[in-house]
Amino acid sequence: MGSSESKAADSKANRIARWRSTGIVALREAKLKTFPDEVLDLDKSVRTLDLTQNKLVEIPMEISELVNMQRLILASNHIEQLPSTMGNLQSLKAMILDGNRITSLPDELDELVKLEKLSISGNMLMSLPNTIGSLRNLALLNVSNNKLKYLPESIGICSSLEELQANDNLIEELPASVCNLVQLKSLSLNNNKVNQIPPNILKDCKALQNFSLHDNPISMSQFQQMDGFEEFEARRKKKFDKQLDSNVMIGSKGLDEGVDL
Repeated sequence: MGSSESKAADSKANRIARWRSTGIVALREAKLKTFPDEVLDLDKSVRTLDLTQNKLVEIPMEISELVNMQRLILASNHIEQLPSTMGNLQSLKAMILDGNRITSLPDELDELVKLEKLSISGNMLMSLPNTIGSLRNLALLNVSNNKLKYLPESIGICSSLEELQANDNLIEELPASVCNLVQLKSLSLNNNKVNQIPPNILKDCKALQNFSLHDNPISMSQFQQMDGFEEFEARRKKKFDKQLDSNVMIGSKGLDEGVDL
């Protein structure tokens, strides 16, 4: 073996040893076209896997062997579907799949009982599986910039959900079950086709502070006439005042006042 080959082998061995000791596998922008076998060989050692901005098209069934993985980041690839074996990743707390070509999620998603964050914006989802309701620890769901026409009724039993982002879809109305999301603080539905929302949403979602509905057919007057609007306004104003008191950084759009129509 030549010296350059020997150095490459040592470098790879060192990298794998580091992955095994830290549990963190970071291969961003590594020009990968296939899922690396050496990652699968680490099986129970992997805690975080970041393969952002590569050229991956497929995720192998064997990813199910990474049973202790808590964070999976596969953003900005060319992935079209997820294997059904993803349900075996029952330690997973965060899964980031933004900017791929995924058209559907496997029903086995319901087995990811510890999942707290699911972000799958910028894909080609036509619908979400009904099994998403089994994700009782899910706090953040981002499905913006897809082709969703509706949200499943089962979303109302994601009892820990605090933030739901579904901007830039084709959604016309929300399921009545959304009113069951008592932990929900922020709901963003900008640039959809929403013409009506459940009449009790402001009354029942008692934690709701931000409701964003830019570029939808629904009008501000419809919104203001809903039961619970005054209480919602009080929560929104309290949040806004708290932001001012904290001297938060104001971005180019200014502070989000919490109600946008």
